[in-house]
Formats: sequence, C-alpha cells, structure tokens
Amino acid sequence: MSVEKTESTVPPGVRVATEWAWRLLVIAAAVLALLYLLGFVSEAAIPIVVATLLTALLHPVNGWFRRLLGGRKGPAAGLTVLTTILGLGLLGFLVGSQLTGGLSEMGSQVGQGLTQIRTWLRDTFQISDTQLAAYLDQAKTAITSSEALRGRLAHAGTGFTHVVAGMFIALFAMFFFLYEGDRIWQWVVRLFPRRARARVDSSGHVAWTQLAAFTRATALVALVDAVGITLVALLLRVPFAPAIGALVFLGAFVPIVGALVSGMVAVLIALVAHGPVTALLMLGGVIAVQQIESHVLQPFLLGRAVNVHPLAVILAIAIGVVSAGIVGALVAVPVAAVGNAVAKHLAGEPEPDVAAAVLDDGEAAAASG
Repeated sequence: MSVEKTESTVPPGVRVATEWAWRLLVIAAAVLALLYLLGFVSEAAIPIVVATLLTALLHPVNGWFRRLLGGRKGPAAGLTVLTTILGLGLLGFLVGSQLTGGLSEMGSQVGQGLTQIRTWLRDTFQISDTQLAAYLDQAKTAITSSEALRGRLAHAGTGFTHVVAGMFIALFAMFFFLYEGDRIWQWVVRLFPRRARARVDSSGHVAWTQLAAFTRATALVALVDAVGITLVALLLRVPFAPAIGALVFLGAFVPIVGALVSGMVAVLIALVAHGPVTALLMLGGVIAVQQIESHVLQPFLLGRAVNVHPLAVILAIAIGVVSAGIVGALVAVPVAAVGNAVAKHLAGEPEPDVAAAVLDDGEAAAASG
C-alpha cells in the first residue's frame, strides 16, 4: 500500500519567514534573559565591564612598566593600578579645589547673570516679573518637597555607596586582568567544546584588538574635546573651566550624546554667570569644537579603529540607555564595534579542524610527548 506524498500548502516565502521569525524570537528572549539576570548582579557586573575598558585603555602603560621592570608582571600591574588611582585622585583634587576657590566669585556673577536672564526673558517672551516669580516658586516647591527630597537623598546615598564599592572591585579586577589576563582568557576558552575553541580564541583576540583601538581613539578624541572647550571657557571667563573640561573629557566616552550633554552644561554655566550673550558665544565654541571632532578627528581616528555606521551608533546608544542607563550608553558603542568585528571575522574564517583546536594543558602535554 503506497502513501502519496502531499505537497505543503504553505508558500516557501512564508515558511522561510516563519523559520527566521522563531529564531529571532529565541535570540531576543536569550538576550532579555541575560540582561534580566545581569540586573541581579549589576554591582559586580558593571565594575567588571569598567575594569575591562580600563585594561584595554591602559594595556600599553602596563607593557611599558613591564619592560621597565624586566618582564615582572605583578609589579607592573600594581604600578599601572597605582598610576590610575593617582591620576583619578589628581583629577578630583584639581576639580574640587577649582570649584571651592571659584564659589565666591561665582556668587557675584550669578546675581548679575540672573538679572540679565530675567531682563532677556521679560523683553523676549513678554513675561512679567510676577509671572516669572510664580514659575520659579513652583519649580522650587517641586524640587524641595520633603518626600521627594528625602527620596532623592536616600537614593543618592545608596548610589554613592555602590559607586565606591564598584570602584574597588573594578581596580581589583583590573589588576588581575593586567597580571594574568592570558591565563584567564585561556580558562574561558576551555569552557567551550573542543571543536569551537580555535574559533573562540581567534574571535577573542579580534575583539580585544578592536576594543583596545576603540578605547585609545576615544580617549584621544575626548582629550581634544576637553582642551578645546576648556580654552573657549577660559577665553570667555566662564567659571569652573577646568571642571567643565573634566566633565567634557568623561562625557566624550559616550559618543555623540556625552559630548552634547557636557557641552550644554558649559553653556548653562555661562548663561547663569554672564547672561545670554556669553552663553551664545559658549554655544558657538562648543559647536565649533564638536564640528572639528566630527569631521576631522572621528573619521581619522575612530573611522579607522571602529567601522560602525553612525546610524548604528545612535541605535546602539539608544538601546543601551533604555536597557542599562548611563552604563548602557557607555558600553553600547564598544559592544557594537566588537560585535561587528567578530561577525566579520567569523564570516571570513574557514571551519577549523579538530586538530587545530586549542588544547588544554593535559592534551598539550600529551601531544608534545
């Protein structure tokens, strides 16, 4: 008795779309599950991410210390961490001392600036002093309401505690990444099946090279941004110019968005201290510096280091902000750049043989014997 084979009534295009759809749903569910689980250990996961970025940025410094000390890994890693702590401490001291010394001068300037702002608002938008005072009172009430203020203070205290603890974890992890990062990576590679180890190992080296290039290029761009905007602030006699430069330097590590937000802080300080005219001049200086960065530095440095389309950068930052806030915005572009480089590497790499896989210590000893 023969059974006739019936043809499927589902069109081929629909069948292919269905197969792609359920695979994409599985991938999305896996990513969401990973983000959900990382949320429970964010106090440990975020410092590890920061330590990885710092290690990629400071790896040349560690190599210089290692050559200076005759190849001794431990002391070189310790000196690199100590240099990082001293650098961050010096930056904090300079900003803090500048803020403390400029408060008295800022007090008199704020009064003059607020008078200019009030006059400008009254003449431009036809707002009376009574209406402006009512708006300011409403804003003051909303900001300083007891329950909201207590909640913000409690949240800030908890956040500060987490930042301090995370800083120690990041520095501790950074030391071991610099000291024995190769051994840690080989242990990670051995967690994968033997046949996939060669491909995982090569992908890891590609990812590390891409991450190192990104962090160094971003640091150079951030330094140029900070110096340029600080010089503009000094020329316009805007208060807290060094603090503005430090904020711009840190903000520039979040491409596009960070430089824009930190530049707006400089414009706001100029507005409060000197009024609308100086604020407009400060805005022009910020735009000029960012145009030089966008059209000269980023294509020359980041364009070579990170081959990611600007639209992909914006989408990556948006997804990072929605999923993980400021930390997500910080790591979004490096993750996109590393993922792009690894995907290109895997697409152009032939299937490795089993014999070419990375062997563990016992297998290596047996093979050499």
